[in-house]
Amino acid sequence: MPHKVFTRGFSLLAGVILASASLASLVHAQAPEVFKVGILTDMSGPYSGMGGPGSMVAARMAIEDCMKAECKGMKIALLSADHQNKADIGASKAREWLDRDKVDAIADLTNSSVALAVQRLIREKGGIAMYSGPATTVLTNAECAPNGFHWMFDTYSQAAGAAAALTKMGQKSWYFITVDYAFGQSLEKDASDVVKRLGGTVVGSVRHPLNASDLSSFLLQAQNSKAQVIGLANGGQDTVNAIKQARSFGIGTKDQRLAALLVFLSDVHALGLTDAQGLVYADGFYWDFDNDTRSFSKRFEALNKGNKPTMVHAGVYSSVYHYLKAAAATKSHDANVISKKMREIPIHDAVMRNASIRPDGRVIHDMYLYQVKTPAESKGPWDYLKLLSTIPADQAFKPMDASCSLTKEKS
Repeated sequence: MPHKVFTRGFSLLAGVILASASLASLVHAQAPEVFKVGILTDMSGPYSGMGGPGSMVAARMAIEDCMKAECKGMKIALLSADHQNKADIGASKAREWLDRDKVDAIADLTNSSVALAVQRLIREKGGIAMYSGPATTVLTNAECAPNGFHWMFDTYSQAAGAAAALTKMGQKSWYFITVDYAFGQSLEKDASDVVKRLGGTVVGSVRHPLNASDLSSFLLQAQNSKAQVIGLANGGQDTVNAIKQARSFGIGTKDQRLAALLVFLSDVHALGLTDAQGLVYADGFYWDFDNDTRSFSKRFEALNKGNKPTMVHAGVYSSVYHYLKAAAATKSHDANVISKKMREIPIHDAVMRNASIRPDGRVIHDMYLYQVKTPAESKGPWDYLKLLSTIPADQAFKPMDASCSLTKEKS
């Protein structure tokens, strides 16, 4: 379990990288002083492009930036683990971090099933979780927690963007191809609700396993439905595979539109503009939005093998930075104390706009509706998106749900 301990000036304690065998002695000797952040993500699977190693880069950047300002003098350890997109592995690692290693906060948590397992764990054991990778809205309604924060996007924010825009354009009959677990089911439901509310219809759906390499049979079922829109309620490599295979079959080029409800910049990069052009989707962060995002992304790219950050990476940066600012302000390791402070202090950083934390733990902020450029429109590497509209923070996310106990006294 590699981890780094950052001190003032970014030097490292006890060498550079400490092996897991030495972690217990470090915890025993320095637990009251060291704030520990764990990045629990998909390091090599279908979501590793949008999270994975890039999330570690983003967390390191957050630590370094905080230590130049609010966190001067603090000692901060950064750990990482691969949950392999399995809830039991993710929960086991989180339990080990909380019980043995005294980790204070866990971030990223790409994969909704893993996130829900960790949310239940932190309600029981304490600690703080900050979710920038998972999409299920259950994290801020039925499974909400006072120490759980859903940072960047969710299934509603994606549906409210692309599904609403296309339905309003007259694309009113939909068929969904959905990854068969909590994330996909939530994305399909939220998109379906938006479509129906705007006068559209859902003519059918089909579900596929996570990390499916061959989606041809599902795409052909969708094509035969004659729906105006084939909605892809999946993410990461599954979305990339679906779009590539759809293009090869000629799906989504004539009377049917292909709509990917959750797309990341890494997906567009993997597809290339020839296959991705014309896709319309909602995103919480784009590197070329303004001078601050360009500066942040230039730093990130230099540290991440020339790859620009996704909104997951941006969310990891923002959430880790905000947590550390709250920890510095309270000088406490108590999750309840820090969670309260996180809700009190403003979210202000290079990547978020008009952001705040609701009582249910949902971080609301401006979202953006983008369209992927054609090859002719692109002016250079990573120049992939054009902004269609801004979705204000108070409209981009689902209103607080009564099923969350944290909203009772606030509603």
